[in-house]
Amino acid sequence: MGNIYGFNHYSFFTEMSELATRNNSFDLSLGLPDFDIDERLRDYLKESADLNTHNYEPLAGNPLLIENVIKFNLKRPNRIRLNENEVTIVPCATFALYTSLKSILNQGDEVIVIQPSYYTYGPSIVMNGGIPIYYDLDNDFAINWEKFQNCISEKTKAIIVNSPQNPTGKIWRQNDWNQLYELIKNQDIYLISEEIYDTYCYDGVEHYSSFLHPELKKKTFCIFSFGKMFHATGWKVSYLLTSEDLTAKFRCHQQYISYSASSPCQYAIAKYLEVFDPSVNQAEMQRKRNIFNELIKETPFIVEQKAEGAVFQVVNFRNISKTMTDVEFSRWLTVEKKVACLPLSAFYNSRQDSDYVRFSFAKKDELIFDALEYLRKNL
Repeated sequence: MGNIYGFNHYSFFTEMSELATRNNSFDLSLGLPDFDIDERLRDYLKESADLNTHNYEPLAGNPLLIENVIKFNLKRPNRIRLNENEVTIVPCATFALYTSLKSILNQGDEVIVIQPSYYTYGPSIVMNGGIPIYYDLDNDFAINWEKFQNCISEKTKAIIVNSPQNPTGKIWRQNDWNQLYELIKNQDIYLISEEIYDTYCYDGVEHYSSFLHPELKKKTFCIFSFGKMFHATGWKVSYLLTSEDLTAKFRCHQQYISYSASSPCQYAIAKYLEVFDPSVNQAEMQRKRNIFNELIKETPFIVEQKAEGAVFQVVNFRNISKTMTDVEFSRWLTVEKKVACLPLSAFYNSRQDSDYVRFSFAKKDELIFDALEYLRKNL
């Protein structure tokens, strides 16, 4: 992304991964799974290749996929009831976020971004003529609702929420959505809710979608990712839930940007949703989180809060260095100690330092064991 509009956080993400490769380090920096997809999913893609699924799907998406998304959401413990005009298949979550903003923003509108946050949010707002307003989470990564309220003005057009959150692993519960609604119920404010790690909630907590709130759902763009659900990020297929009115606005822009998502992949995902059990992937990722957290206890890193969801663990590194910035520390750890991570400041618009780095545990067990054993011996 370079330095478009003063944003250059993408360079951190590429730099750490490239540093890891160059230095033959254990790479826990990015949330890209290094393990294989379900064999059945691969089989459905092969089946798809043999069928006539090589032309554009309808703008809304493959009809079977839309039908199976509706069925999938009805099977959740916190079930989401949908009709077909509330579901749109999109190429990816970043596309959905960008196009949602395009559907609602006018020049100079403000959009609240909760930091730390993923690096695409600010640029997507700016590229659509909006102004990002940043709210920084407190040290426990919880929202102070009084402070949050101070970010809301008559210019506020939208709020972006990510739950389970990257990088903190925090989960919004029903009460959080209620609190948010109380703050904005008398204003014309939209919600963009990125829920791409919805199937990775741990310790018995069930995902609670913003789309379940009867009032918020009328003004919400709710984004999900098959790539994250199935460890198949390169397939580039996601889905958006929004009201019928907002669906019409969204698709109006979508037809000029991407039109539709990959047809063979849409068919394969539609078939796979009929057999997919999200609890299997959830249990596997919770197990990896637990392995990571057990092993890191044998190092000087401090886990202040175990990730509640998503596939990342934030850790405090100040027992190892009091003087390095988190960027300097991340580079040092990657090059000298052979384990790649990301500095938490990479998830802020203009922050130069923090006490934290982020590791991904969406990796093969062997990589987690080897990386943390190396840190245990060498820190």
